[in-house]
Amino acid sequence: MKSIRSRLRLALGAALLLLTLFLVRPGAAHLELRIAGAIGQALGRPVEIGTVKVHLLPTPGFDLSDFVVREDPAFGAEPVLRSQEVTAALRLSSLLHRRLEISRLVLTEPSLNLVRNPDGHWNIEPVLERASLTTVAPTAAKPSAARPAFPYIEADRGRINFKFGREKKSFALTGADYAVWQDSENTWGIRLEARPVRTDFNVSDTGQVKINGTWQRATSLHNTPLQFTLQWDQAQLGQLTKLVSGQDRGWRGAVRLSANLSGTPADLLVHGDASVEDFRRYDILGGGVLTLRAGCDAHYSSLDRGFHQIACQGPVRSGTVSLQGDILNLLAPRSYDLTLVAQQVPVQAVLAVIRRAKKDLPEDLQAGGKLSASFHARAGKGQHASEPVLQGAGRLSDLHLKSVATGTELVVGQVPLALLPAANSQGHALRSRGEKPPSGAFLSLGPFTLRLGPGASATARGWLTPSAYNFHVEGDAELQPLLQAARLLGLAAPQPAADGSARVDLQVAGQWAGLGAPLAIGSLHLHAFQAEVRGLNAPLEIAAANLHLTPELVTVDALSASLMGTHWTGSLAWPRGCPSAGACAVTFALHTNTLDLALLNQLFPPNPARRPWYGFLSQENPAGTPFLARVRAAGKLNADRLTIRKLTATHVATEVQLERGRLHLGDLRADVLGGRHRGEWQADFGVTPPAYSGEGTLERVSLAQVSELMEDAWITGTGSAAYQLKTAGYTSASLLASASGTLRFEMREGAFPHVVLGGTFLHVRRFAGRLALQDGQFEMHDARLESPGGTFLVNGTASMAKKLDFKLAQEGAAAFSVTGTLAEPRTAPAETQAALRPSSTQR
Repeated sequence: MKSIRSRLRLALGAALLLLTLFLVRPGAAHLELRIAGAIGQALGRPVEIGTVKVHLLPTPGFDLSDFVVREDPAFGAEPVLRSQEVTAALRLSSLLHRRLEISRLVLTEPSLNLVRNPDGHWNIEPVLERASLTTVAPTAAKPSAARPAFPYIEADRGRINFKFGREKKSFALTGADYAVWQDSENTWGIRLEARPVRTDFNVSDTGQVKINGTWQRATSLHNTPLQFTLQWDQAQLGQLTKLVSGQDRGWRGAVRLSANLSGTPADLLVHGDASVEDFRRYDILGGGVLTLRAGCDAHYSSLDRGFHQIACQGPVRSGTVSLQGDILNLLAPRSYDLTLVAQQVPVQAVLAVIRRAKKDLPEDLQAGGKLSASFHARAGKGQHASEPVLQGAGRLSDLHLKSVATGTELVVGQVPLALLPAANSQGHALRSRGEKPPSGAFLSLGPFTLRLGPGASATARGWLTPSAYNFHVEGDAELQPLLQAARLLGLAAPQPAADGSARVDLQVAGQWAGLGAPLAIGSLHLHAFQAEVRGLNAPLEIAAANLHLTPELVTVDALSASLMGTHWTGSLAWPRGCPSAGACAVTFALHTNTLDLALLNQLFPPNPARRPWYGFLSQENPAGTPFLARVRAAGKLNADRLTIRKLTATHVATEVQLERGRLHLGDLRADVLGGRHRGEWQADFGVTPPAYSGEGTLERVSLAQVSELMEDAWITGTGSAAYQLKTAGYTSASLLASASGTLRFEMREGAFPHVVLGGTFLHVRRFAGRLALQDGQFEMHDARLESPGGTFLVNGTASMAKKLDFKLAQEGAAAFSVTGTLAEPRTAPAETQAALRPSSTQR
């Protein structure tokens, strides 16, 4: 029993001791300088340590805080390595030899700066050379009293920054887990796994970089034998372009890079493979999965920092693409000598790439032909990289494009290719045609012939640079083949029901950056053009017109067109790039010889509701939006002749504004009824029924012509008036029933032949007053009528049915009343009524 208690006390004491050793970290301030000196001597850099604590379990060692490795002043003042927590494990066997030897050094979340100075050397080079020259035992070597073993150094969740001189780059590796150890007597090993990031942008999906390698002891770093493997997996192409250039270039795909390096830095054999799985533009889906692959071999030399004997090759179906040459001094000033060769590459394979880079191409687009070319680029030590010597030529053979869905086939034939510098004569030829040549070297295409209809052909040529492209087409073309060719090449083109021909002078240009749509500029001279316009019963026939495309506007001038017997001339213009039909305003200046509302009524399809011609303006489209609610237009309209039923006006001119369902006719002028009209009218087609309002003046109108229109000679003389009118409706009856307004009039030297006073019809020297229209009735108050028989004040009403009820009062004389109808008025003294105009039977 006593023995059991003794064993229990011993066990409890041991457990307490172990717990104390785990929890208690006794200070070891007197060891700070010794530990810092030992590590600093191994690295060749001053080392600073904030605090040192000893731990005994699970293995004896030290806990270091504020661990800092200072930089060589030749590379800067910022520490090369900083870690808040470092654990150093002691090699127990070293204690038997009365020395402190670290077997494992673990850095938690360290920050490592890799610096390149202006001479092209890295701050890590002296450390590697020092480690190679130090006679230490391998990390896994058995304990020895003669020499210490190289510790196993590892970092957890670290960060690796890059600096060029004093400038810290925005590129970094985060989440870095890496380790360094001595593998054998003369060999060191390293492993690294990290994620690339940029400090100035938020990037994701940049993949993981993995490096594994070994290097051996040598007298100099240039002659150090090494063997490394590098893999970069799970990177997304769009985020990778953002990582490299600072901007997502809009490309998508899974990127995988791998490389094997063997030899010495002075002569390093490099083999690399790259692939992009499901390559495409960000906004293009479908079309199958396209994988791009390439493999390269080269020799790298640290002596001139260049790649030699570069040999890259990629099979492209039945053809090949290869790159060979040398690149010296990767950093400026750079020199290179490279040759790119394409041998019998099927154009369909090139199209497979283009289909995933260019929108709006027909889904079933097929291409035939072969591409063969050889291009050479050279820049010597005495030349600037921005002005390389470029040369080479190639050819697209038997090129043709076809789309069954669109029923289009474009046969091109031979297309010559040439790689030219900016100062080449081709550039001067571009200037002679008024085109701006590329600022640098460019790839020239053409000239080649395009067949754009029976007996119509055009000449095309173009150029490509790393940043832009430009194509020029000039010649004759049939309209439909021209538009079909544009859609076949992925250009936005309308699909009108139209036929005709044109003289074409067009440029299609754009920038690769931003994946913007190409822009077409230039001109088309249309002739013998006929188009079916949706919603009209007659075709639009254009005898001639010039269509001009600028980056900002589309303009049509020298227009000569016919529509249902009317002839139109003038010009139109509208902005380009409008997101919808009503987002931008159309401006115009149009003239017609005649405008007949009866013909307009025939121009539009019959309306089941029996609405007049203008009813189409407020009819709803299938989407439920009124036509005029989607249109904006402004301009001038002139007509030699305007006919509204029996009324004819000449020299009609007005300024038109149409703004989302509201029509404004400003400064409306016309010669009418022997006089002159001037006014303004508005119509609102956004309400139901449409509402109209207007005001204006009529000067010196022939009242005899007014009575002639009414088919009753009830008035003669001349008249002037100022009017205001409002009405609403679809039909004439509804318009008249809802009309309201005022008319201030003046009549001179005329007569009312149907009104007889004193045995003769009423003559008028001057008649002036105000008429008010409301609820289908005209009302007059105190109008003044001057006649040879005296001056009268006129009051009364007249209805839309032409019924009269007026009183003519003369001071100091009897008053008269006028009743009946406009065609057969009856006059009598105010107290009694008698027929003043005998009927036809009485006569």
